[in-house]
Amino acid sequence: MIKIGSSVLKDQAGRLSLKRLSELVRGVSCLHKKGFQLVLVSSGAIASGMQRWGFQKRPSKISELQACASLGQPFLISCYQKLLARSKIDVAQLLLTRSDLEDRTRFLNAKHTLFELLRRKALPIINENDTVAVEEIRFGDNDNLAALTTNVVDADLLILLTDQDGLFTANPTREAGATQIQLVRSVDTALVEKTGQETSHTTVGGMRSKLEACRKAAEYGIPTIIANGQEPGILQKIFAAEAVGTLFLPERDSLTARKHWIAHTLQSRGTLLLDEGACHALIDKKKSLLPSGIEEIKGSFVQGDAVDICNPQGIVIGRGLSSYSSQEIQKIKGEKTSEIEKRLGYKGPDEVVHRDDLVLT
Repeated sequence: MIKIGSSVLKDQAGRLSLKRLSELVRGVSCLHKKGFQLVLVSSGAIASGMQRWGFQKRPSKISELQACASLGQPFLISCYQKLLARSKIDVAQLLLTRSDLEDRTRFLNAKHTLFELLRRKALPIINENDTVAVEEIRFGDNDNLAALTTNVVDADLLILLTDQDGLFTANPTREAGATQIQLVRSVDTALVEKTGQETSHTTVGGMRSKLEACRKAAEYGIPTIIANGQEPGILQKIFAAEAVGTLFLPERDSLTARKHWIAHTLQSRGTLLLDEGACHALIDKKKSLLPSGIEEIKGSFVQGDAVDICNPQGIVIGRGLSSYSSQEIQKIKGEKTSEIEKRLGYKGPDEVVHRDDLVLT
């Protein structure tokens, strides 16, 4: 899985650089010929549309962003098609929103489509469907999209190409003494917070979003490399095991595909606040969540929705799929399982969130 950021594809004037794109396509073609199965997540659609309409900075209105994406996306894909046609590689386009991956059936349909494209040796190029996406169904940035799609294609490696050589001890554009970090064994919250967030007029995200993507991939058991996509031959150097970029190791205890989907792809529709006893049962005893341990409910949700699970201090300790609606839980919270039928008038599951549908954070 290779994510190419807008900062990689732009020239100094902020326009799409066909020279830079050609260099990256050369690397992609080289790896494709060697038998690697590649999936690209490519930014650049909005930047391409901005260029063609003369925008000097990224629009703030959603309608303008969506219009730029609509104009720029076919131009971007046509550039890929023309360049890859020289190597006789077919290009396939997939435009996704978060709701496409939240729905389990559509998630599996996307998976089957991608596997068939790879079987036929085509090159899938994925981007967020910015023309229809609104805040509620957005991935937020293509780093996040790439990390979540590693689950869809069962990727072995995630590569995030940016305009930096990798992760540094400080912002190298501001601090001369910043040094590059070659290996990161674990991405913790402190490391993510330390990086802050850098943005530009034509891109979203920054190093922080890349670290969050690395953490999501690591939890699925996938290593990630952050490298400079502006460096000539960068993909060939990575696969020749040269010391370029920063390598992030995967977690030893990785999540299953389904639990990774629950933890990171699904959006929370509500919150369950637990007592200390329930937290102990979930964390230390590896139990399911029963109604007796629930003290408070926030939000409105239905059976099967994802909910955040919090300790008494309000800190999120997990996420899971609720066996009941928020209205039903309001009636049975704090009660023993033997009281469920009396409170609801029918007998549902004993567990509000079953262990198989629960991911602890």
